[in-house]
Amino acid sequence: MTNTRRFAIAAVIALAGCGRKAPDGAPVAIDGSSTVFPISEAVAEEFQAEESQKGGGARVTIGVSGTGGGFEKFCRGEVAVAGASRPIKPSEVKACGEKSIEFIELPVAYDGIAIVVNKDNDWVDTITIAELAILWAPEAQDKVRKWSDVRPDWPDREIHLFGAGVDSGTYDYFTKAVVGREHASRGDYTSSEDDNVLVQGVSTDPGALGFFGFAYYAENRDKLKLVPVDPGDGVAITPSEQTIVDGTYQPLSRPIFIYVSKAAAERDEVTRFVDFYLGHAGSLAAEVGYVPLPDRAYALARQRFGAREPGSVFGGAGSQVGVTVEKLLERE
Repeated sequence: MTNTRRFAIAAVIALAGCGRKAPDGAPVAIDGSSTVFPISEAVAEEFQAEESQKGGGARVTIGVSGTGGGFEKFCRGEVAVAGASRPIKPSEVKACGEKSIEFIELPVAYDGIAIVVNKDNDWVDTITIAELAILWAPEAQDKVRKWSDVRPDWPDREIHLFGAGVDSGTYDYFTKAVVGREHASRGDYTSSEDDNVLVQGVSTDPGALGFFGFAYYAENRDKLKLVPVDPGDGVAITPSEQTIVDGTYQPLSRPIFIYVSKAAAERDEVTRFVDFYLGHAGSLAAEVGYVPLPDRAYALARQRFGAREPGSVFGGAGSQVGVTVEKLLERE
């Protein structure tokens, strides 16, 4: 998937009137996670092609404000669908409730967070979660500046960090899994809601280390070096489709979602789009580098959407570490 294709659909969001009746011809508006974006973009392209063949006029617009930014718009009733790389937080549940926005939570794929370094890095072969915590904890700011500050046998040279922006669900999940609490990290790193900016930063800086969704590594594997992660048992696991889906790449694997406004789902074009999304998410997720959920998971999601069942199976508690595909199915 090329960058040209990734941004082929306009990233400017038009008001879709999710909390009220949308004007005729209004697009199905999506905003949120950059991690979910490639799947939503691929689905939107296929959906609009099918609509055109059938004589339909439904349009889709996609924004990339990060999971947090997307939920802000969603809970104001500005978009019909929010892409999220973590479950909805209590503060977001409250914000939606204040605007009487009911949401339907739908898992669409499974993803891992890749830890990457520059291709010229010849000293890092593995890294532990504890070492990632040394690097990224809030107290590391202005103190952990060199590779040797993390592991004594690494070079005495500056380390430059790249990672997801603070509105990103990937940032929330990463900090929860590594530091132990959401939204807690050092602030002196290069952040962006656009994962392509992070790829570019790490690929051009020999002293860099970064994190972002596995699919972005998979697309840029020729530019980056992937680092296996040791969760603490002495066995470093390399993220791959197999290790992500079988749950061995932990704690840096998680399900990703779309959230649909129940009011917006009264619009025929929104219903058609979401039905199409759930029917094609598996094949298109694989096409753009994500791990499809089992057929049973998509069947349960379609059932949930068909019943317009609101709420979150995660209790609206935000990022939850260690949710495997099997555990997700149990909750569904």
